Amino acid sequence: MNIALASLPAEPGRENEDFAAAAAGAAVLLDGAGVAGAETGCTHGIAWFSSTLGGLLLSAITAHPARSLVDCLADSIRVVRSLHEGSCDLTYRASPTSTVVAVRASAGALDYLVLGDSTLLLADQDGKTTAVTDQRLDEVGKRLRGPVDQLPTGSPEHAAALALYRDALTGLRNRPGGFWIAGPDPQAAEHALSGAVPLESLASVTLLSDGATRLVDSFELATWGGMLTVLSSTGPDELIRQVRAAEADDSEGQRWPRGKARDDATVLHWALS
Repeated sequence: MNIALASLPAEPGRENEDFAAAAAGAAVLLDGAGVAGAETGCTHGIAWFSSTLGGLLLSAITAHPARSLVDCLADSIRVVRSLHEGSCDLTYRASPTSTVVAVRASAGALDYLVLGDSTLLLADQDGKTTAVTDQRLDEVGKRLRGPVDQLPTGSPEHAAALALYRDALTGLRNRPGGFWIAGPDPQAAEHALSGAVPLESLASVTLLSDGATRLVDSFELATWGGMLTVLSSTGPDELIRQVRAAEADDSEGQRWPRGKARDDATVLHWALS
């Protein structure tokens, strides 16, 4: 396997709530989430949740190659729940959650799973790119975030509007008409986007948290193809550097309204050829 991985927290010294790892023929990326400014009800925290779930999921998909990625995710959520349901309030609205991207190569195919707003970027041998992203959170967010986007990022007014927005989002989490994300309930795995593509058709596979895809889907400063060129030539560190440079140029969110001026950013790039 030829894998390059880079990850940076939103701010130096802050805990990184993203997690990514790879094993022989498999990789996972998770982006942990809570409700900004709220207690999580979990004594362990968001980073613990995403890294524990990610490690268990990677172990499950490699140890049980005949088991579907959906079932492996459900199994892993059950195990994480068992690890802290005795000490943490998992019914709390702000209980930790995480996006999930998982891939596994087997029997000439690449199986994939995407849950939440992280992205899987598939590049074929002809240079065509396909981004697999769960759009449900974005679709719900667009209906609710108008007041947030009208205010300077980081201002007290923005923080207050953002708290109300995220509280409204939490009320739509893991329910029909809302969006789905990995949390305490293993049934969320059943709502993941999943599929398979022939391995021989692929040149590379890239897993990205939404803090890394900003360059394309929020800032519109690059295309997926352009992002792939950066990854192939100079690697994930350069891609994240470009994201940070764009964020710095619009620190108050006037050009690109957003919830966080900077976000945890993680890229795992797997070159297959």
